[in-house]
Amino acid sequence: MSTKSDKKMAFKILSNGLVKENPTLRLVLGTCPTLAVTTSAINGIGMGLATTAVLVGSNAVISMTRKVIPDKVRIPAYVTIIAGFVTIVQLLLKAYLPALDKALGIFIPLIVVNCIILARAEMFANKNTVPLSILDGIGMGLGFTMALLAIGSVRELLGNGTLFGITITANLFDPAIIMILPPGGFLAFGIIIGLLNKFTAVKVTKTGCNACDMKCGSCGRHGEVAKG
Repeated sequence: MSTKSDKKMAFKILSNGLVKENPTLRLVLGTCPTLAVTTSAINGIGMGLATTAVLVGSNAVISMTRKVIPDKVRIPAYVTIIAGFVTIVQLLLKAYLPALDKALGIFIPLIVVNCIILARAEMFANKNTVPLSILDGIGMGLGFTMALLAIGSVRELLGNGTLFGITITANLFDPAIIMILPPGGFLAFGIIIGLLNKFTAVKVTKTGCNACDMKCGSCGRHGEVAKG
């Protein structure tokens, strides 16, 4: 990518998944692992990075093979490719991070059916080049990781009084056990989505025909808006 427009496009793809199209907080995808594993910040990071590795690998392979995979069997082919990378990630976790692998449990194999990965394969990797698909995987994966880290940090801090296992609020307040239970996951998830929407909302300064550049009044509401 040498031209300025190419670099701008690459940056846009990479940054899309962080806020604008965050797969968890904007598109509300992958909520099952989001709510299940975010009882602590370290679990959130572990799940997020594992998913990122699968996203990057599967996006790259699917982009490379998109012209040779028959359209009728593309979904089974995508699932097979994703399953291969999930197996690699799971074996690496078992070998080098067994405690994290045990904490995440069944949700590592379930990355195979994570709708974030299949959605990016179908919507992006299937239509774009390998470098762009890799950037998309990195951006979406980091966005997913950030979301899990935020939710996990809130739940661990309020529900257990710790952050990354370090005691933080021992002398300030008693932990609210509900925050590390399923209801606390929904509560933290909803609050963080609400805050993100509030602080990143696009302000609309014009409405009706005033927001239209044509100024033709052909929609039939011109006179109505003008009177109002």
